[in-house]
Amino acid sequence: MKSKVYFTDLRATHKENLFKKIEKLTEAAGLSTTVGKKDLVAVKIHFGEMGNAAFIRPVFLRKIVESIKATGGVPFLTDANTLYAGTRSDAPHHLTTATQNGFAYSVVEAPLVIADGLRGKSETPVLINQKHFKQVYIGAEIVQADSLISVAHFKCHELSGFGGTLKNLGMGCASRRGKLAQHSTVCPAIKKKKCIGCGDCVDHCSQQAISIIDEKAVIDSEKCIGCGECILICQNSAIQIEWNQTIPAFLEKMVEYTMGVLKNKAGKALFINFITDISPACDCYPYNDAPIVRNIGIVASNDPVAIDQASVDLVNNEQALPGSCIKTSSGPGEDKFKAVYPAIDWTIQLDYGEKIGLGTREYEIVQI
Repeated sequence: MKSKVYFTDLRATHKENLFKKIEKLTEAAGLSTTVGKKDLVAVKIHFGEMGNAAFIRPVFLRKIVESIKATGGVPFLTDANTLYAGTRSDAPHHLTTATQNGFAYSVVEAPLVIADGLRGKSETPVLINQKHFKQVYIGAEIVQADSLISVAHFKCHELSGFGGTLKNLGMGCASRRGKLAQHSTVCPAIKKKKCIGCGDCVDHCSQQAISIIDEKAVIDSEKCIGCGECILICQNSAIQIEWNQTIPAFLEKMVEYTMGVLKNKAGKALFINFITDISPACDCYPYNDAPIVRNIGIVASNDPVAIDQASVDLVNNEQALPGSCIKTSSGPGEDKFKAVYPAIDWTIQLDYGEKIGLGTREYEIVQI
């Protein structure tokens, strides 16, 4: 049976602006039946790294917050701390970054709560009994919330091909221990012929796992946490992953964590993807490259697999924008995610999500 994915484009008039369309979209997707009166509602959002500007605009979150309040729910915006050295690796820096990126209470009209506490150790174990994990570790505030609204910025991703609802939940809601478990098979390797020994990767590595020996970078696999940040930092493409061995396991682990996030949220979760500013990499970087296709619209569903499949298809049906990083597979119907990351099979996360019962890849678009 096909799942419904509700879609609104970005066209607007003086009679109906985009905020009104977002309200109608969430109504159609079932927000009022997802959120009960007095529910504490976790709105899972990526606040964006300092220097990045592709994340979802805070004013759009305010409209979603208003809709939640109209149902009687009590919303809070949340995300979990990061593994890598950046501006969101602990709660004080994370909250400061969120506020400076525009997610202040005066803008979004909801408090900000870091889901896994001061240093990423506030977690709740959730039993799932799956292939890779029997138990997963989720940010405690996510588990304790009565309802969950995932609001994801849909874009490319250097490890998963694309990042949407499944990644926003599976990786984004995991505690530090949970993130480490997911990245445990991801250790990059140095291509010595391309390495010039510049040291950029050394300076950026949060774990001091990289050093320069004989004018070439060397990674200590015992210290490496597999965050993958060094891959994009290297300007010479000298750092790569054994994609065919490690990425399938990483994607399956991420999806199992999504299962853990949703385990106690049956009928109490709604998923929204903003298919806008579709950047070639994650919002975790302190910059964002030019978008690969035009701004498409916003989708909502109660099926986390279907919404990501629909988002992929909507992007791939577009013509790549001139001046973007895409040089091949740029036409409508061609795989834009493979064009950016040729070695990553992004279908793995969707296939595995369907296999373990999170949803279906079969969907129908309902235009709002």
